[in-house]
Amino acid sequence: MKKLFLALLCAPLLAFASGAELHLDKAPDKANDLPALQRGAKIFVNYCLNCHSASYLRYNRLQDIGLTEEQIRGSLLFTADKVGESMTIAMQRADGKAWFGAPPPDLTVIARARSSEFGSGADWLYTYLRGFYRDESRPTGWNNVVFANVGMPHVLWELQGEQVLGADHKLQLAKPGKLKPAEYDAAVADLVAYLNWMGEPMAEFRKNLGVIVLIALAVLFVFAYALKREYWKDIH
Repeated sequence: MKKLFLALLCAPLLAFASGAELHLDKAPDKANDLPALQRGAKIFVNYCLNCHSASYLRYNRLQDIGLTEEQIRGSLLFTADKVGESMTIAMQRADGKAWFGAPPPDLTVIARARSSEFGSGADWLYTYLRGFYRDESRPTGWNNVVFANVGMPHVLWELQGEQVLGADHKLQLAKPGKLKPAEYDAAVADLVAYLNWMGEPMAEFRKNLGVIVLIALAVLFVFAYALKREYWKDIH
């Protein structure tokens, strides 16, 4: 009984240790690259928004990454009638659970969610979206090196092609896709940048505002120190 208790006590630590061995590729930083964010939004709408919603973001928020209302309405407004509507989908949660084993999650804050669990959410998504491989034992025919036995199929397979897991447990491109490997990695980087932006659209503004506030405080400190010296000059 004592050994069983110790085993149960150590199980979470062992699980954490095994998770720490996961290698994540570094996602390119495209937070300030508006064309990349726009390309990522296009990929998201065309490939992800069929099953995954982004219900905490409205289409008109895409104006923050340089798109006009006309551009949004003309090429990105597929699941709504007005640009002021949220990025919702028609799929019901019950249908998603029946088809994939679990309802596809809302992706509005997916980068932030993965960040809390795995360090960098952008790095996790970048590695995950490039880590699919053919596995005929799975219901969808796909598996993933980052998310084992994932229920999600590889929706970008036409772009990437088909990978297989070699005997050395490394991915190998068995069937090329429409994009070359470097081009596919760049497309995924754009998508990840958009997903990261979507989780906190005001992040860059917040950072820039923080720098301005610190500079203002530094300037005020100079005046405050000078005023303090003036008040205390007769005492010292």
